[in-house]
Amino acid sequence: MNDVASPYQRMALNNAWANATLYGAVTTLDREVFAAPRPGFFGSLSETLNHIWLVDLYYVDALEEGGQGRAIFDRDNPEDPGELGQAQAAVDLRLAKFCSHLTPGILTETRQTDRREGPVAETVDALLLHLFQHQIHHRGQAHVQLQDAGVAPPQLDEFYLEYDRAPSAKPYFP
Repeated sequence: MNDVASPYQRMALNNAWANATLYGAVTTLDREVFAAPRPGFFGSLSETLNHIWLVDLYYVDALEEGGQGRAIFDRDNPEDPGELGQAQAAVDLRLAKFCSHLTPGILTETRQTDRREGPVAETVDALLLHLFQHQIHHRGQAHVQLQDAGVAPPQLDEFYLEYDRAPSAKPYFP
């Protein structure tokens, strides 16, 4: 891990670990409970986690200059928690790979984001920071929705510190 990529790579790895940890609890739910009404910005755990996945796809596509833009939001959302968890893991891996190759030059490059009002150029570093914040924000809502579904939500902040690092996070560190 190079010095420039390190904080972004660690955030991407933390994101992948937090999602895998969360989905470990979510995949215990059947489809009806997964889709049942819950408090939060989105009406269910399914809608919240699909939102995270789609927005991750949108921004990773922009970072990779894939050209899909807002068409990403036209796809069908997985209704099965296991299927959605696999889709999330795939985009998490793409993000971690992207972050592993960052350089100072790449961080200051711009990428086009396809907005309703038209294309907007954003720097790579700003896109990454926004994406990480977005993931944390909505995973917190999913955490509450999982508790509302009667499942004890997992601890998601035990990644970085040696003091309280979750055993499942240890493989992410040399």
